[in-house]
Amino acid sequence: MTKLTLEEARELVIGALLNSDVSRENAGIVADALVAAEAAGQGGHGLRRVPAYAAQARAGKIAGHAKPSSFRVRPGVLRIDAQNGFAYPAFDLALEEMPGIAREQGIALAAINRSHHAGVMGLTVERFAEAGLVAIMVANAPAAMAPWGGHRALYGTNPLAFAAPVEGDLPIVIDLALSKVARGKIMAAQQKGAAIPDDWAFDVNGNPTTDADAAMAGTMAPLGGAKGAALALMVELLAAGLTGANYAFEASSLFTDQGPPPSLGQTIIAIDPGASADGVAGRMKEMAEAISNQEGVRIPGRRGQGQRASALRDGLDIDDEVVAAIRAIG
Repeated sequence: MTKLTLEEARELVIGALLNSDVSRENAGIVADALVAAEAAGQGGHGLRRVPAYAAQARAGKIAGHAKPSSFRVRPGVLRIDAQNGFAYPAFDLALEEMPGIAREQGIALAAINRSHHAGVMGLTVERFAEAGLVAIMVANAPAAMAPWGGHRALYGTNPLAFAAPVEGDLPIVIDLALSKVARGKIMAAQQKGAAIPDDWAFDVNGNPTTDADAAMAGTMAPLGGAKGAALALMVELLAAGLTGANYAFEASSLFTDQGPPPSLGQTIIAIDPGASADGVAGRMKEMAEAISNQEGVRIPGRRGQGQRASALRDGLDIDDEVVAAIRAIG
């Protein structure tokens, strides 16, 4: 393992992206997102993504110099075009514009299209909660899950994230993929040459597999069986159908530099709790306390928040091969 401070990790990522035809501004935004993911314990969405991001930027599959644009089409609705660049600059734009709209209208919706990998969405919705807003976010991803009973991938792993402010405390944050595990975990196992549990994925014939290569070629197991598959469809419609983005089965891979831009979609809803009831932050605190008062129970989001605090203090331990792969990008 290689020990890196957060700033060292950030500079490592920025250097690789600058060498891959990415603007300095975008490289910094992407590096912040990947290092934050790594610090939160989400390595599958962290520095392991750099070689794929760099290769896609070099190939033009990601527009490394793109600047997202926004258009307020209705009082509470914002359309954001990520311009086939990275998703993170589009999220930053949403964070700049949505809080003011939410406070004015009570609620704001951002429909993001021509986008890319959404990363750890819990980190995005948490920033809204830190601004005093309740936030919900959905995103689609390239096809990885079949409809329940089928064997051909139509839906992505399609994460869903939620965050709410808690009076005098850290926000509640929920972030989950609608596959049994995030596909990034299988990618990490593939890179390490490691086996995976037999309930994570299916091979191309629909059989459970422990082989990460077979899993990447096959389909992911949905979280909660038929219910998880139905929720993945819901997210697909909210993230792509609602935004005009590619459906999962139309999108190219996030792991290779081949094919056109994936042109994925994300939808963010931000709610001003002061518009819906009085004392909402205090009520959120009551629920948080009711959860934490039970022995052995942890408020959702606290694990990642604690890991980020530890990483800020102690730095990151990154696999040597990951660091070597990033340093080799030049």
